[in-house]
Amino acid sequence: MNKQIFSARENYSRADVFLSEQLKGFTRSAVKKLFDGGYVTVNGKISKPSQSLVPCDIIEVTVPDAVEYTAKPEDIPVDIVYEDRDIAVVNKPQGMTVHMGNGNTEGTLVNALLYKLDSLSGINGVIRPGIVHRIDKDTSGLLVVAKNDSAHLSLAGQIENKTCKRVYLALLEGVLKKDSGTVTTYIGRDPRDRVKMAVTEPEKGKLAITDYTVLKRYAEGYTLCRFDLHTGRTHQIRVHAKHLGHPVVGDPVYGIKKQKFKLGGQLLHAWRLTLVHPSSGEKMTFEAPLPDYFTQVLNKLTAN
Repeated sequence: MNKQIFSARENYSRADVFLSEQLKGFTRSAVKKLFDGGYVTVNGKISKPSQSLVPCDIIEVTVPDAVEYTAKPEDIPVDIVYEDRDIAVVNKPQGMTVHMGNGNTEGTLVNALLYKLDSLSGINGVIRPGIVHRIDKDTSGLLVVAKNDSAHLSLAGQIENKTCKRVYLALLEGVLKKDSGTVTTYIGRDPRDRVKMAVTEPEKGKLAITDYTVLKRYAEGYTLCRFDLHTGRTHQIRVHAKHLGHPVVGDPVYGIKKQKFKLGGQLLHAWRLTLVHPSSGEKMTFEAPLPDYFTQVLNKLTAN
């Protein structure tokens, strides 16, 4: 355990904002975990992230010792489309879970990366080494992985500041009337089913913003859409597609029950990823073609 003590020199509306400024090398999510674990006290009492501070308040932080990786390297095929000493960009297949959890201890992307790569960042701990952002198990496509902590902090900052751009392609049920639009809602846990996410009232969820653009409409009653994320909430595109009244084809959670096509999951693909390289500052854009099962469905349809 590593203890650090700080003294507030001015008023702060939130203790988590203060600590984010003081703790070098910590993302905001890492600071939140310290509060959630009861590792932060103000004047000797366990603090909440929202607690306000005044001059001379004493803030004590206990940082738990780092734990070695518990995930085991596994020789699993994985498509690494780019790699250097700082980052790797992976084209994840449908059906692969990104990291351990909910009973998944083997066969995850993390297991594959521990075998394929020479290093991974440790900021997200033993379950998610190197993982800066996720995509759902049954969603395919691109995600960036950090190979060291410095790269991780840079990429996490880009996602938080919305300078890392993520673009998805999806086939939707039905025909969207508008050519484009923006969906702005709040997303939180579905009160009727805690496994699902849902559009909620502001006080029960987090702001979620998605742009959509129609690429093709099909005579059989489907629409191919592009989705640009402004935020990265759990199941955001899938929930927003349902909110539009046009769920993603093949979605076992938010889609329609009777599916025309035999699919292993939703036809949702993380197609394009744009980021700034953590070391060089170079703007980089990567694209991953639609997987075969996706294009096979499209080839069966007739464009209007």
